[in-house]
Amino acid sequence: MLWILFPLGFYALMFRFIRGLGASTALTDAFPWGLWVGFKLFAVALAGGGFTLAAVVYIFNIARYRPILRPMVLTAFLGYSMFISSLIIDLGRPYRVWHPVVMWNPHSVMFEIAWCVMLYTTVLFLEFVPAVFERLGWERPQRWLHAAMIPIVIAGVILSTLHQSSLGSLYLIVPEKLYPLWYSPLEPVFFFTSSLCAGLAMTIFESWHSSRSFGKQLDFPLLSGLGRVLAVVLSLYLTVRTLDLVHRGVLGLLRQPRTETYMFLLEGALLFVPMFLLFRPRVHNNPTWLYFSSVLVLLGLVTNRMNVAITGMQASSGTYYFPKWSEFAITLSLVALAFSLFWLAAKYLPIFPASAHGKASSATKEPLPELVHAGP
Repeated sequence: MLWILFPLGFYALMFRFIRGLGASTALTDAFPWGLWVGFKLFAVALAGGGFTLAAVVYIFNIARYRPILRPMVLTAFLGYSMFISSLIIDLGRPYRVWHPVVMWNPHSVMFEIAWCVMLYTTVLFLEFVPAVFERLGWERPQRWLHAAMIPIVIAGVILSTLHQSSLGSLYLIVPEKLYPLWYSPLEPVFFFTSSLCAGLAMTIFESWHSSRSFGKQLDFPLLSGLGRVLAVVLSLYLTVRTLDLVHRGVLGLLRQPRTETYMFLLEGALLFVPMFLLFRPRVHNNPTWLYFSSVLVLLGLVTNRMNVAITGMQASSGTYYFPKWSEFAITLSLVALAFSLFWLAAKYLPIFPASAHGKASSATKEPLPELVHAGP
C-alpha cells in the first residue's frame, strides 16, 4: 500500500503547492476549514496518552507503567509531527508559518496553540531522544537528559493540557455556526478528556500490530490495565457530555431527521459500545477483544473530530463540502508515513522493553545453576 499511497500523496502535494488551495481542494471562502483541520484535531489527540504516562512514571514514580511510556511518547511525537505537516499544507501562505514566533498576539487562541505546538513538540523530542542515545550507546547525553527529565515532563504536561483544551476553546468563538449537538461551553474539557482516550486506545492498537508485524509488544497485563483505565475515562467523557446535552436542552434535536443527528448517533455508538465492553473482564483480558475495542474508540474519536470540523459547521455555512481526491491522498499518505516511522523506530530502536520480545524467558533460567549448587 505504501507504493500506492506515497506516489499518489506526493503528486497531490505538488498539485496543491503549484495550483493552490482553490484548485486542489474543495475548500471555499464559505467553508475554508475541512478534512485537514479534522485530521489535525485527531492527530493531536493521539498525544493524550504521552503526557499522561510521562507524568505517571516520572512525577508520581509509578514504575510499572514505564514499559508503556516510550511507545506512547513516540505516538505523541508522530501525532504532533502529522499536525505540523498538515498545518503547513493547509495554510494559504505556509512560508509565513514562523510569524507567531516574532509577531505576538496573546489575545488570540490560535497564537497560544501555535506556541504550545512548537514547545510541546520540542518536549516530546527530548522525551523520545533517550531511545536514540541508548541505541547509539551515548551514555553521557543520556545522563544529562535523565537529570532534567522531571522539569521537561512537567513542562510537557502543562503545554499539552493547554493545547488540548485550547483546540476546544477555538470553537467557543462560533456559537452561531457550530451545530448545538457539538457546541458547548465545556468544549475544552471534552477535547482534553477525549485526547486521553485516544492516547490510551492508540497504545493498545499499535502494540497489537507490532506483535503481529515483528513479535514486539507490551506485556499484556499492562495493556489489560490500560483497557480498564480507558473504560473509566470513556465513561467520564460520555457522562459529562450527556449531562451537558441535558443541561443545554438540546436532546430534542436527536428527533430531527438530519445528517447531524445520524452522525452524532454514530459517534456516540462508536464510543459507548467499547466503554460497555471494556468494563467486562472477559473483554479487557482478551487480546483480540481488547484490540477490537480500541479500534472502535479510535473510529469514534475520528468521527467526533470530523463532526466538529465538518458536519457541525456545514449547515451554518450554507454550502456543502466533500473533500477532493487530493485531500484524501495527502491525508492517507501522512498516516502511512506515521505508520512507517513507527515501524522503523520499533524495529531499530529500543521502544519496547526487552521482555516483550523473548528475553524474559532467558532471564527466568538464570537462577537454575544456583538451585543445582544448593542441592546435596
